[in-house]
Amino acid sequence: MKDFKTLVSESAKVHGHLCPGQIIGVRMAILGCRLIGLDDPTCHDQIKKLIVYIEMDRCAGDAVAHVTGVKLGRRSLKFADYGIMAATFINLSTNSVFRIISTEEARALAPYYAPEVAGKSAQQLEAYKLMPDSVLFRVQKVSVKLNDYDMPGPTRKKMTCSRCGQVVRDQREVIIDKKPVCRPCTEDTYFSDAHEITWDHMDWTPINGTNVSDNNFFQKHNL
Repeated sequence: MKDFKTLVSESAKVHGHLCPGQIIGVRMAILGCRLIGLDDPTCHDQIKKLIVYIEMDRCAGDAVAHVTGVKLGRRSLKFADYGIMAATFINLSTNSVFRIISTEEARALAPYYAPEVAGKSAQQLEAYKLMPDSVLFRVQKVSVKLNDYDMPGPTRKKMTCSRCGQVVRDQREVIIDKKPVCRPCTEDTYFSDAHEITWDHMDWTPINGTNVSDNNFFQKHNL
């Protein structure tokens, strides 16, 4: 694994800025990988062994993902929308699983670790570099129930929604009256009032190079 300073610099660049959450996320990922026995998680051999659950859609999540190399597209990154600054690291080859939680006490202790730094955010940023892991985090040994449909790799199952015909992958359908139904048809979704539209330049492809910087689309659809 790269050194801490390099990981923070790279993570901040990917994320878009340097902030206290980047320090927490980088350190969380370093600790998590150490606990489950992975010293270079982004390498080909180790990335196949790793799954990470992230419990917040905040800055630290980007840092954890960058350091570990996990991705939604690889199915190695899982998002649990709990609103907690925590992440769980799983080594699939050893079934070693640890959940790491960022402590609220660390915020209160920032002035003691970086008293010379002015400004709350800047002070936290420097303090989080200096705090021992035992101050910055709580660690839990946990169990995570995974099935074949949660694992990285090719799609293992496809079902067709009995209501709309949408293909649903990896056993994410709901069974209603013994028939598969996609979640949008159950209305258990993050969106509502879905209706199909047409749009300007519908024939655009990357090859034909049609200029689609046309505001008419946005005006027509009140976007």
